[in-house]
Amino acid sequence: MPAAELCDRPVTVEQVWGRPAIAELRDRLATAAGPYEMLTLLEEELMRRLCETAGLGLVRHTSSVIAATSGAVAIGDLSVAAGVSSTHLAQRFKELIGVTPKRLARTYRFTATVFAINPAGPIDWGDLAGGAGYFDQAHFGHEFRAFTGLTPTRYVEVRRRFLREHPGHALDGWPLPAD
Repeated sequence: MPAAELCDRPVTVEQVWGRPAIAELRDRLATAAGPYEMLTLLEEELMRRLCETAGLGLVRHTSSVIAATSGAVAIGDLSVAAGVSSTHLAQRFKELIGVTPKRLARTYRFTATVFAINPAGPIDWGDLAGGAGYFDQAHFGHEFRAFTGLTPTRYVEVRRRFLREHPGHALDGWPLPAD
């Protein structure tokens, strides 16, 4: 099943791998000697299925470059470096990850930007947007709303309120809003 069919919807492993494969895996797990052996069996099954995937090397390499640059890389440059068309690269990503390389890069860039926000101090949104490689502050604001549903200012308000209302909470160091 292409990963794009799984994007943004909950599915069971049975729906992905099929009922017979899951029944066989359950039987193997039930005969395991303990949790360690169960995890080993599950890991082996995941690795076996991963090894069978065509185009995995291309996607793995390209996504590692995206991750290493925190999304600040031109997708066209990645496809040229890989020796494939942008269309082919996008198709492989959608099949194996569920999103295009551009979407993955946007996600990495946004995540790095949000991690750079210190809600305890003053925030220069222009510097933050520019430092993250956004074309302008409006583009940054649009991306912020697309990912969180909040404006950057509202995000910080929500985060600050959460931190005030829940001091020492496990999410205290986390950058994403909890409302």
